[in-house]
Amino acid sequence: MTAPHRVQQYTEGTDREQEHTHLPVQHSHDHYHVTHHHKDRVLGEWEHRTFWHTHDHNHNEIIHGHNYGAAQEEVEHGKEAHMHDHAAPTASPA
Repeated sequence: MTAPHRVQQYTEGTDREQEHTHLPVQHSHDHYHVTHHHKDRVLGEWEHRTFWHTHDHNHNEIIHGHNYGAAQEEVEHGKEAHMHDHAAPTASPA
């Protein structure tokens, strides 16, 4: 199996919390997933559905910026929707 290609990450713009890097981490907490549910009508045809669960999972290195502080980012991490491979959540490329 070949190693995945690494994409260069960077930020553009002037976010208050300028570009910073989060190193890879493996941890466990209740985390959310969001799906789009089609309601079979023309207007208002989509709704967000949320589910959550807890298991060990990883986050790969990410470089980003945002308009809120690093302390708030850390405290509210568990409230963010997560994407990862549920067959191997501690080795997910997401």
